[in-house]
Amino acid sequence: MNSVYGALAFLAGAGLVLQMGMNARIGREIGNMTAAATVNFGVGFLGLLAFLLLTRMPVPAREQWAAVPAWAWLGGLFGGFYVALVTLVGPRIGALWVLALSVAGQMIASIVVDHYGLLGFAQQPVSATRLLGAGLLLAGVVLVAR
Repeated sequence: MNSVYGALAFLAGAGLVLQMGMNARIGREIGNMTAAATVNFGVGFLGLLAFLLLTRMPVPAREQWAAVPAWAWLGGLFGGFYVALVTLVGPRIGALWVLALSVAGQMIASIVVDHYGLLGFAQQPVSATRLLGAGLLLAGVVLVAR
């Protein structure tokens, strides 16, 4: 694994904890967790738009947009679901448990997606080593969360 990509992934994970706390604070102040999650996506959209404009990235051609399979457009729903849910659940069970359970869900889904090569990922069959590693990682997360 490229160390720069690994560091960026680590930072993204750390950012999820900060995001959860910030969104929960907005939700408490305005009394609406769904609105807080919506604000999160609005601010994120504006930040990404500014990044695109500042870097002068070319806008994809109409044909490129049309080539995207219909199911791929639904990915944003999972992001919205995640942000809304952790904004609601985080203050109730704590950041550590939210992320521990999120990691468990991600690990199980990753094993299935990789095994079958779903969503355009390279097929990587389940092996005893992978299952053991995932089990140890999940056990470690649970131990840290206790």
